[in-house]
Amino acid sequence: MADELLLRALREGLYLMLLVSAPVVLATLVAGLLTSALQAATQLQGPSRQALPRLIVAAVALALLAPWMGAQLLRFTEALFQMLPLVAGG
Repeated sequence: MADELLLRALREGLYLMLLVSAPVVLATLVAGLLTSALQAATQLQGPSRQALPRLIVAAVALALLAPWMGAQLLRFTEALFQMLPLVAGG
């Protein structure tokens, strides 16, 4: 019983990690693709011209999604704490 609970918690934790990180990663990916397309069209090259928009988009995405991310992590942590007596007792 305890093994099943631990495996379920591990699976949910990995799923939560993907769920929480996906919006920021996807926003950064889109920003990188748009920046690369713009650089190819204008033929302006430079590493700072590609990195800065991605950093800004990642920071904005984190700022906008932080409450949702925190709520998801809090919900998962509360579920882990509620599961702890079941795992420790078994």
